[in-house]
Amino acid sequence: MSFSIAGKTAIVTGAANGVGRAIACHFAQAGANVMFADIDEARLVEELGAEPEDNRRFFAGDLRERLTIANLLSATIDAFDRIDILVNASRQMQPSDPLDPDGDAVEELLQQNLMTSLRLSQCVAKRMIRQAEEDESPESVTAPTAAGTIINLSSIAARRTHPALLGYSVSTAALDQLTRSMAVALAPHRIRVNAVAFGSVLSASLQETLKDNAAYRSDIKDHTPLGRIAKPGEVAEAVQFLASDGAQFLTGQIMTIDGGRTLLDPVNAPAH
Repeated sequence: MSFSIAGKTAIVTGAANGVGRAIACHFAQAGANVMFADIDEARLVEELGAEPEDNRRFFAGDLRERLTIANLLSATIDAFDRIDILVNASRQMQPSDPLDPDGDAVEELLQQNLMTSLRLSQCVAKRMIRQAEEDESPESVTAPTAAGTIINLSSIAARRTHPALLGYSVSTAALDQLTRSMAVALAPHRIRVNAVAFGSVLSASLQETLKDNAAYRSDIKDHTPLGRIAKPGEVAEAVQFLASDGAQFLTGQIMTIDGGRTLLDPVNAPAH
């Protein structure tokens, strides 16, 4: 069974920084055509150059806006003719006060982490279904191939609790349920939907946080059976597996990449 994604076209959101960037770069290196999507245009230009070449393109815009989603799909089709993979990697995390009835954090995180993924998945799924209908040959006697795959980036915070992360936990838990529900809804159309839930990943932002906080680094390691923090590339490789034919009978699953952290007693453990 092949884990190759060479020649496929992927949209990766949140691709200007962190894990989203690692996934987009990994996919491009693996031979996929990749549309790097993010609201941070300056960072995308810094990463790819003003006029990307070969199998990389970028799109800048606020994906909370419906028109922006439509424009992203159009840009991807114009560049690569089709869409085979969607990786919803754009996530936001901010503290929320569970006792503040006037706070907007929960609503904002649901909009960013849940609704953006839902709306983009719906639009991309329609395109994948149309492509599959166009690709089918009446003379074909082989089993139909997958029409596409969608991977959501979630968090172990969906299964753990921390008072200051109420909004983040709720939004990622909702994203996990969205993954399962969309998997069932899209299965008749041969579109697989899965998620990767991860804990601490050694992104640039976390490295900056840990630089002056050795106690936090030790805390993460002490609550991780494998005794270290994940590299962004390890998440990217898991996402590639879910996007490949090697996972063609896998749908509606939440793959956990956390070094075993969620296996331990959550008391006093970091929630993400």
